[in-house]
Amino acid sequence: MGDPSVALPGGADPVERGRVLRRAHAAFTADGRVEAPVRAVIARSWRRCARARVSPECTARLELTEPEVRAYREQHPLARVMPVFRDLVGAFAAHEAHLLAVCDARGTLLWVEGESGTLDRARGLGFVPGARWSESAMGTNAPGTAVAVGEPVQVFGAEHFSRHAHPWTCAAAPVRHPRTGRLLGAVDITGGDGLAHPHSLAFVQAVARAAESHLALLEPESEPGPESASPGNAGAADTLTALGRDEAVLVTGGRKVRLGRRHSEIMALLAHHPEGLSGEELLIALYEDETAPAVTLRAEMSRLRALLGLSCGPLRGPVLLSRPYRTAAPLEADFSAVIRQLAAGAVSAALSGYPGPLLPGSGAPGVVRLRRRIEEQARAAVIARADAGLLSDWVCGPWGEDDPAVWRALADVLPPEGRSAALARVRALERELSYKDAEFTP
Repeated sequence: MGDPSVALPGGADPVERGRVLRRAHAAFTADGRVEAPVRAVIARSWRRCARARVSPECTARLELTEPEVRAYREQHPLARVMPVFRDLVGAFAAHEAHLLAVCDARGTLLWVEGESGTLDRARGLGFVPGARWSESAMGTNAPGTAVAVGEPVQVFGAEHFSRHAHPWTCAAAPVRHPRTGRLLGAVDITGGDGLAHPHSLAFVQAVARAAESHLALLEPESEPGPESASPGNAGAADTLTALGRDEAVLVTGGRKVRLGRRHSEIMALLAHHPEGLSGEELLIALYEDETAPAVTLRAEMSRLRALLGLSCGPLRGPVLLSRPYRTAAPLEADFSAVIRQLAAGAVSAALSGYPGPLLPGSGAPGVVRLRRRIEEQARAAVIARADAGLLSDWVCGPWGEDDPAVWRALADVLPPEGRSAALARVRALERELSYKDAEFTP
């Protein structure tokens, strides 16, 4: 068995491997079948692309103009380690006709450097600074998939989800803040078949570690925000606090803004969909009345932009962008952190950051669905963990005090002398539920 992290096993013919992978790619895009020799890491990525409805004919979208890219790069924490990337990768990339690329944690390319002829070919692909190469935008690719899974990735030829990227091979590794572990972005080497060699994956991992070590030396005590600055953020991370409150608080550009209910719903939905939402998608997610006109949404967005302010100085861009609607800067929401922690099995950490349901008074369909999803995942994780402290915390909250399943789980883990009160609460809740069922039975 070869190393599953390596795209091209030792001794394999790249031409033959490419032909077989193109056939497997065609089979998957036709009917969802995964055929050998597609690696597990690629199969999982392809399935995520299919769920996200990424087209195999997708092309890169330029999200940032050249001036916006320049302003963003100047403030981004990875700018401080670009000399490391250039020293370790630059000469190799230029000599071998490969490219050095660096993206942020959303998969937006910030730097693409290398030999001029290769850069010209990359421009034809849309592999340029300011373009979005996240997995949700461009499908399986090394920098986008590396930031999606938080692991080093090597992608060879037709393993790319977009057919336009099939002539390329790339290897990328995520870069994290050395003290907090927060994802800052990824460093990538892109070029020809030669990059499918196991050494290129190990090399890019070593480059990422060197960059993290350099960051640790540069700022051992300071902590950057997620992706730090952005075109719409002159240094501080944009954050949204929306759990356990009907009116969210947005911190952007160093300012704290308390949002009204509808604006809270909009920002929560955009934080959950960093790739953006079309006007129609946002309308459906916001309004229970499906006949709500598009002009209603446009008016709300106009009021929200006026509230936040379109610009705050020469380096600041719009907080909100359109077509699709999205935030200009990465927006870190408190509920997003809870979702990530639950997915990683960090139940205690998730519950410590869960002061209550997401915008509990909201009836917006998209918010209701997300609120239920978070509640259900948290509840299931608490029950599965069978920890008396976590279970007690849950039933002591207003969202869990009437939940008989959690009370029963708590009774099961308590010592005999403390079990009777929890069981009494279970019986009382079950009687109430039985009474309500009987009351509404015709």
